[in-house]
Amino acid sequence: MASLGERLRRVPSWQVTLGAALLALGFLVAAQLRSEGPRVRYTSQERAPLIETVLSLQRQQDALKTRILELNDAIRELQRRGEGSAALVAELNRQIEAARVAAGLVALEGPGLVLQLTDATGPLPPGANPTDGLVKSDDIRTLVEELWLAGAEAIAVNGERVTVSTAILDIGGSVLVNSAYLAPPYQIAAIGPPGLYDRLSASAGFVDFVVNRADAFGLGLSFAEPERVVVPAYAGTVTLRYARPEASPSPGGS
Repeated sequence: MASLGERLRRVPSWQVTLGAALLALGFLVAAQLRSEGPRVRYTSQERAPLIETVLSLQRQQDALKTRILELNDAIRELQRRGEGSAALVAELNRQIEAARVAAGLVALEGPGLVLQLTDATGPLPPGANPTDGLVKSDDIRTLVEELWLAGAEAIAVNGERVTVSTAILDIGGSVLVNSAYLAPPYQIAAIGPPGLYDRLSASAGFVDFVVNRADAFGLGLSFAEPERVVVPAYAGTVTLRYARPEASPSPGGS
């Protein structure tokens, strides 16, 4: 029997080389398979958390988009309400301004009339009281009332605005208007429609005043119709200490 060495010598060299190459390739394939196993398992283990993270971020993004849409709707609603509120505020401001004008708290100017009253300078008629030649609070009140009746919209006496709470009183030798002591000459400024003096002079009360006071005792009475009459705002307090709004009657009351 031929020895092993002889048999190996009879094998062609190329078979030996091919066998060695196949053996080496087998080792390489086995090594690759061993390294691929953990890597595949590692990749499969990490993929699930990554997918969950992506899905979570997507849900958050969708929620934020929805919130943005809701906030935009809320802003539009507030803007719509704001437009209505602005109109309401403008109307309230208009009403407040009208009330301030009516209360005399706003200075006004416009066409009108200025009357001037002065004490008598000449001799008084026989039997007259020495005070009959002096301008009294009754004289000023009469002219103020006649101006209102003639259509005056605003009146001031020596710069004191006449309002619904104005008192015109005799205090010693002067006249008290609001809280100011006034001395002659007394200028009564009134803003009103064109022809205010014509209306005033046609009233019976004014005619009686002219006849019974100005002509009878020599009081000075003059007038002017400037293009621009200024009536200042009321400078006193508007706080009422004793007056209170009247309670509204109940629907079922008499």
